Amino acid sequence: QVHLVESGGGLVQAGGSLNLSCTSTEFSFSAFPISWFRQAPGKEREFVAHISGFARTTAYADSVKGRFTISRDKMKNTVYLQMHTLAPEDTALYYCASKTGPGSYDSATQYTGWGQGTQVTVSS
Repeated sequence: QVHLVESGGGLVQAGGSLNLSCTSTEFSFSAFPISWFRQAPGKEREFVAHISGFARTTAYADSVKGRFTISRDKMKNTVYLQMHTLAPEDTALYYCASKTGPGSYDSATQYTGWGQGTQVTVSS
């Protein structure tokens, strides 16, 4: 099974910014919808942001709307998540995955290709 690779996480102070990247050296996913999810310790994996194939549409969880921006670069075969005004509650392991199921874009069960994730830690 093909897996995506996440990178760009780190430790940042509250109010800071980070840019996450999601890519694959195994297949070109420019036509596939991609989403970012995150999972904090003791909590379920939750939807963060979605971008459709060829970047026609985007969608965000209410908790990140106005602070996070998802985008994609077809030539680099990469999807980005720009995160601004980070808060301690944004601390989580962030994953990207490719939507292969017919259901809702905010349901993790509709996705495959999960990577190992990249850790984002926001200190107060």
